[in-house]
Parts: sequence; C-alpha cells; structure tokens
Amino acid sequence: MPGFAPPAGDERTALTAYLAHQRRALRVTAHGLTDEQARTASPVGDLSIGGLIKHAARYEAFWTDLVLGEESGPRRKADEPDDEFRLSPDETLTWALAAHAEAADRTDAVIAGVPDLGQAVQVPRGLPWFPAEVEEWSVRWVLLHLIEETARHGGHADIIRESLDGATLYPLLAAAEAWPDPWFRPWEPARRAPGRASAEARVTAAGRSAGSIDPR
Repeated sequence: MPGFAPPAGDERTALTAYLAHQRRALRVTAHGLTDEQARTASPVGDLSIGGLIKHAARYEAFWTDLVLGEESGPRRKADEPDDEFRLSPDETLTWALAAHAEAADRTDAVIAGVPDLGQAVQVPRGLPWFPAEVEEWSVRWVLLHLIEETARHGGHADIIRESLDGATLYPLLAAAEAWPDPWFRPWEPARRAPGRASAEARVTAAGRSAGSIDPR
C-alpha cells in the first residue's frame, strides 16, 4: 500500500525496510522545492529542509563507518560552529539529495554484508554525546538508531515544508510517486494569477529547482 513500509518476514528485512521508508518520507519533503526554498529555515529555528537532508547523508555515512570499524574526516568539537544543518552557497538541493541517496545505498550494501545483526559496533571515545559507560552497540542497535533519527528529522522537515507552502506528507508522496487512484488530491504547485509573478517563480527563474525527486 502506498505510504506504508512493505510487509517483512524477518528482522533484517523489517529494519532495512523501515529505514528506507523513513528516508523516503524525509526526501519527499523536498519535492518541487527550489534551492532557495530548501535553504529557508524554520520560523522558530535554524533548520531547513536542504540542511536536514545534508545532515541525514552525513550521519548515515558516519554510522556506516562505525559498523565497518572505520572513521573518516575530522571530528567536530561540541563547542564548534557547525554547517551540518545548512546548505552552503555552493551546495544545492540536488547535490544534497544525491549525497543522501549515495549514503543510503552504501548503508544498505554494508548491512546486507553483515552476517549477524548482533555484531559489535564500538562506541567512539572523546565525543560528549556518546555514553562513556557503554563500550559497544550492535548493528541492530545502529539500524534502530538510524530509523529513530531519520524519523525525527523527517518530522522536522514536515513542519518546515508545511510552513513554506502548506504541503503535507501524503499529498507530496502521491505527487512524487504518481500514486494510482489516491484517496486525496496529490500536491500541485500553487497557481498564480496571470501577470503576478510570485516570489517562488522569481527564485525558480533566477536559480535552480529540484523539481521531481526520487523519494526512494
């Protein structure tokens, strides 16, 4: 059924299917947005849809590295400024979506090659947001955490998207995936009166738009 994770007969399939489902819900919040809209922050905070998708790509890569027993790139300190949740001037929504899809594909490939979801994953040291009293997690725990974090940020993105143009999850999914016989009207770009160009139209003409996305 559209909008739901598919049935699963075993634990691994269930966990990876629900992770894919939450990724799709996050990505579809960007459907039809321009780069400028994707950079637009929440009215009450600094989060933006483009920044959230960029962050999702980075944390998937980080956790996959941990599963592999690797760490890549410099560690951010707790008190350092961070560009993790915003798109820089040279980063586009299309780039963020592609980075997220690449990270997701790598996660899926790594998890498919893990023989036992109980396999130990070492807790990094020297990062204050990780518990000092815990030495290891399991791959199973990592998958559950990825589902949790992706769902949380998908909820953030839902609220930001609705504040931009009123669009909500299921109409966006129905539009992005071309659902047959949806039980509500799929999202469509707002129609403007002739001769009155909207701010969104001006941004689209001046910049780039992500247009239709692959919601995965």
